[in-house]
Order: sequence, then C-alpha cells, then structure tokens
Amino acid sequence: MSKRSIIHMINPMKQNSPFDINMALDAGYDILMPYNNVELNEVAGLTQDAIFSRGPAGVKKTGMFIGGRDIGLAMDMLDAAKSAMVPPFEIPVFADPSGAFTTAAALVACVERELKKHFDQDYKGCKAVVFGGTGPVGLATAVIAALQGAETTIVDHFSLDTALQFSDEARKRYGVNLRATTAASDADKARLLSDADVVFCTAKAGVQVLNASVLGDAKKLKVAGDVNAVSPLGIEGVELMHNGEPLKFAPQCPDAVGIGALAVGNVKYKLQQALLRETLESDVPVYLDFRNAFEGARKLV
Repeated sequence: MSKRSIIHMINPMKQNSPFDINMALDAGYDILMPYNNVELNEVAGLTQDAIFSRGPAGVKKTGMFIGGRDIGLAMDMLDAAKSAMVPPFEIPVFADPSGAFTTAAALVACVERELKKHFDQDYKGCKAVVFGGTGPVGLATAVIAALQGAETTIVDHFSLDTALQFSDEARKRYGVNLRATTAASDADKARLLSDADVVFCTAKAGVQVLNASVLGDAKKLKVAGDVNAVSPLGIEGVELMHNGEPLKFAPQCPDAVGIGALAVGNVKYKLQQALLRETLESDVPVYLDFRNAFEGARKLV
C-alpha cells in the first residue's frame, strides 16, 4: 500500500494558522498534523518520532513545517529538527513563522525589481527604513535587505529599547548591522524619510503609518512597499494592487513608485506554495528559511 504524505506542523503558540494549514493542503499534502504549544526542547523528540516510524521510503513523503510568531525561535526549532535527523531517516523542514519569511522575501524582491527597473540600482548603497521593523515580517524584511547590502534602519513605534534589542539579535544571529530607532510622531517619520531611498511598511494591519504630509518630506525616495491589506492602508496613496505605479504625495521624488499589499501578497502566495511543494517533492531533505524564500521570490518576480 502506497504511503500517504504527511506534514507535521510545529507551533510554539496555542493555535496553528489556518492560512498555513490551507496552504499545505493545497500544496498537495494528504494529511496535516498540527502540534500546539511546542517548546524548543520538544522539537528533537517530535522529529525523531516522525522519521523513525515510516522507514526510508516513508520519510520521502513526510515533511515538517515550523510556524509561530518569533522568527528567532523558529530558526532555533529548524536547527533542532535538522540536528535530530539520523540519515537515511531525514525529512524536509520549512520554517515560515506568521508567514514572515515568505512575506518579507516577496516584499524585498518586489522592491528590488522596481529599483532595477526604474533606477538601474540594487540594494548596495541604498538607505532602507523598515517601519514596524520589530515585528516578525519587519525584522525578516530588514535582515534580507541588509544581507543584500542596504543600510537598513528598523523602526519601533514606541520603544527605542525594543528596536535596539532586535537589532542586537539580528547582529548575533545573522551577522547584519541594523540601525535602530523609534518614530511615534509624524516629525520623527519625516526625519527618517528625508534621507531614505527605500521604505518598507510592515506595521500592524489597519494602521496608516505614512500620510501625505510625511511623504512630502521625502527627498530621495525611490520605492515604497506596503504589506498592510486592511484599510486604512499603511502608506497613503499606495493602493492594494499597485505594482510599480507612481508614488503619490511625494512631490520631491517625481520618479518614486509604490508596491501595494496585494501585489506583494500574490508573490508571497506563490512562493509559499512553491516551497511547500519543494518539501513534498524534493528527492533530498531540504531545510528552508528566509534565505531560500528570498531566492525563490527573486525567481518569481
């Protein structure tokens, strides 16, 4: 009897994301097994239970997905799962906490495409600002952009200490230097925009971060990307389906363009499907994180 495909969905939170469950099922997995409130020290045991119960043939139809909201913890869980493998009993593992890795990868790749298309430039030498930079999508966005050579600043709405904490973690984990600041007022935001080439808006859904007045202070802005799909949108004038349309309300930057949430989301959806299918179809075990996601997003855009 042919073995059915199974994906074990590891989550340190009390619930697995319905989004991730739908995506895994649509990617072709027959059975989805969610595990909630999983602690880091439990990952190795769960992994070995999964690999030793099916035999070398069965592991080829077995995968693991790591969710949650903390991207550092997700990376630790990915490492723990990888370390628990015992060849030839190995299964693929894909970490995408809160969809942060695939969303960030799609956002950074879409903005990169517009930089090259309109300005014949990549991230090297660019100054990038990530509003909402201490959330999972924001931090992943900042790390990816910094790895591509951007001088990147993460912005927390309330706390400089929080921004500094995440900047320090990024340096230790990923070897990138992120600047850290806070911007609670329009004046703070305008100050940051005045010298930015690229803006990523990854703040909480339904919150307008950059209004027309703030955008009016941008002097060298080239591309602005927003992942907020809930009204009011994160950047005034950047609509959901904008995909390189001229940026409104930035009179000092007449060539600047915007990327909207659904344009990013279209790439993110295809990307997550592709990576889930890779875990199902690959002949060798793969261990996928934000770096693989960015490689895939670049191909898609």
